[in-house]
Amino acid sequence: MTPSKPYLIRGFYDWIVDNECTPYIAVDTDYPNVMVPHQFINDGQIVLNIAPQSVGGLSLTGDVLEFNARFGGKLEHLYVPFEAIIAIYARENGEGSSFAVNYPPMEDITELSEAPQADVEASSEDVKEDSKKPKKGRPSLSIVK
Repeated sequence: MTPSKPYLIRGFYDWIVDNECTPYIAVDTDYPNVMVPHQFINDGQIVLNIAPQSVGGLSLTGDVLEFNARFGGKLEHLYVPFEAIIAIYARENGEGSSFAVNYPPMEDITELSEAPQADVEASSEDVKEDSKKPKKGRPSLSIVK
C-alpha cells in the first residue's frame, strides 16, 4: 500500500483552511532533498506558514509539498517531501497532528538530484557566514556545484 502520511497531511490542510485557520507545518530539515531557506532553520527544523494567501504555486500532489514564498522580501522555492513533515497544525488553536519521520536507508539515497535545484544566489558574505556556523542535527547529503 502507498504511505498514508501524504493523504493525512492533505486532509488536515483542507480541514484547517475550511475552518478559516492558518495551516503551519513543522519540517525536519535534515531529511534528504528538503529545500528551505537555511537562515531560518532552528535546531534542524523549520516552521512554515502554508496558507493559500501566504504562498504561491502550492502543490500537495505526489510525495512532495512544493510552493513559493517570500523570506525577507526574497522569493524562494521550497521543496518538502511529505516524509520530512513533523506536524501540521492551525496557528490559531494548535489543532492538527504530528507525525514520525522515517529516514530512508542510506543505500536508498543514491540520487539526490531528484529534488529540483533552486535558483539561489548567495553573496560571498553569506557563504562566509554559513561556513563559520557549526552544523547541528543529523548529517545529510547535499549536492555541491
